[in-house]
Amino acid sequence: MLQEELTHHLGYERYQKREHHGSNSRNGSSTKHLKGEFGSIAIDVPRDREGEFEPLLIARHQREFGDLEGKILSLYARGMSVRDIREHLQDLYGLELSTAFISRLTDRV
Repeated sequence: MLQEELTHHLGYERYQKREHHGSNSRNGSSTKHLKGEFGSIAIDVPRDREGEFEPLLIARHQREFGDLEGKILSLYARGMSVRDIREHLQDLYGLELSTAFISRLTDRV
């Protein structure tokens, strides 16, 4: 999802020639550690060469990830398996959460 935000910001798809898209381009990513109720989560936040990209999902100086636990519990309550939740969060947010971490959260229900 963060990659999609960057694509929207830059105005062109990844690996697309940027002839008509200005001088700004992708510039890798940086790892950000966000604190939650059950520990720290590392995510990769993409960046652009000119430093103009401001993700909407996770702000530049944000140190806590909103209600991640609530979102996980909501998905679990709707019948998703721990593995499905892990894959869903990976697809949407790029989060690499272990099934053990998600299980600890869902065991509280």
